[in-house]
Amino acid sequence: MLPGAFVRGFAMGRTAGRWGERVVSHNATFKLLTDLRIFFFKKLAPLIPGRISNLRDGDLLNRLVADVDAMDHVYLRLISPVVVGVFGIAALTAFLVWFDTALGLTLGTILMALLIVWPILFYKLGQKNGEQLTETRSKLRIATLDWLEGFSELTLFGAEERYKKAILTEQDKLLNNQRVNAHYSGLAQALLLLFNGWTLILILWLASDGVAGNTPDPLIALVAFATMASFELLMPIAGAFQYLGQTLTSARRLNEVILARPDVIFPEKDIELKQDYRIEFDHVDFRYPDSSQQVLKQVSLTVEAKQKLAIVGQTGSGKSTLLQLLSRYWDPSQGSISIAGVPLTKWSESQLRKSITVVSQRVDILNGTLRDNLLMANPTADDTLLQQTLVKVGLDKLIESQGLDAWLGDGGRQLSGGEKRRIGIARALLHNGSIVLLDEPTEGLDKKTEQQIMALFDEFLTDKTVIFITHRLVNLDKMDAICLIEQGEVVEFGHHNDLLRNQGRYHQLTQTL
Repeated sequence: MLPGAFVRGFAMGRTAGRWGERVVSHNATFKLLTDLRIFFFKKLAPLIPGRISNLRDGDLLNRLVADVDAMDHVYLRLISPVVVGVFGIAALTAFLVWFDTALGLTLGTILMALLIVWPILFYKLGQKNGEQLTETRSKLRIATLDWLEGFSELTLFGAEERYKKAILTEQDKLLNNQRVNAHYSGLAQALLLLFNGWTLILILWLASDGVAGNTPDPLIALVAFATMASFELLMPIAGAFQYLGQTLTSARRLNEVILARPDVIFPEKDIELKQDYRIEFDHVDFRYPDSSQQVLKQVSLTVEAKQKLAIVGQTGSGKSTLLQLLSRYWDPSQGSISIAGVPLTKWSESQLRKSITVVSQRVDILNGTLRDNLLMANPTADDTLLQQTLVKVGLDKLIESQGLDAWLGDGGRQLSGGEKRRIGIARALLHNGSIVLLDEPTEGLDKKTEQQIMALFDEFLTDKTVIFITHRLVNLDKMDAICLIEQGEVVEFGHHNDLLRNQGRYHQLTQTL
């Protein structure tokens, strides 16, 4: 009765222990992945748009999701099974040595040899395939995202089928990589079962004359069952290390982002600032990383506090780049930029973002409610203020049905280009920074709406320092100064009427309209 009771007790304990181990290990792994994903995103954010400008959106998404998920192999499939295997083999060997030293050491040596050889063998076998699997998964995500985001354009230009074939090609490669992985996993387990049988025959042969020199007795069954059960310690390790190549490749891809140094580094502490938001560009040169083309050449500009400056020029002349430098998306290659007499390099990021309001050419609509898309500009704004702002920019139709709870983005209400632009203007009104940067704010709007928005700006921009970028020479007589830029150089600077009287390059542009 006693052996039977122990067998049943150990069986129940094994079930409970296996359940407890799964709960603890998976909970720890998921928390670790959560922390790693947050840590990765914190490292990623300062690199935008500089260091990762050459990475595709799909590749970044793959690193943030799939590559981080691959890190669960480190603990669940590598560290945990090996640690459990080492201690389990040591405990089993000590237990059998208590009965028979030779049998215990023989079985322990075989198990420890397999514990060392198996990981090395199957890591070498699966290394190349694991690396290919990680890269193929990334390429498949990129190709699929390209097809989804550009479906309309691809269909119009007859390229949809070609992009679809690229997805299917990468999918076939991924399925083949997964097939090879499954093959190695089956091979590892099959060979381990084979070694289990051979080891059982060896132990039975050694114990056939009795355990510890005794006559044959039930201890032979104990040794046999211990041998059969011992290989269960190695089962999790059997095919686990073929994933090591995949995990190491994912870790390398993550480290390319984590270890990268941002092009722009902000001080952590705020500094004392004057309320005089005077902007100065002092002999600023700029070229984009990995490019030899000079975008800005010796640009020197001064925008007095509460002054309104219009920057005009042809597409590609460097107008938007000036705003990007002022927002510290990049730092100048040479020269310096200062606000309120303080170089931008001494401004903390929170101070700079709080002081500057930007209406860019591209307005991103988040997948969320209309309220969410506005609160990002002013988290403390109440619903009344949000609704009043929407009315000011002519978007009162958006709040007619579901109000501020209307869903925008994927799966929600689709906005036209003009509506998106007005959402951007509404965010600018809510943010209410002391410096306002307007990059083609009325582009895509009809004449009537454009006049409404410009009238709104006249009211809103009072007592603010404004830089207004446009290639449409409209309402420029209301600006305090105009700067004409061509090929990255300041060609003319002055008031609208003065520039017309000089009959220079600005006068020529106005005559062509």
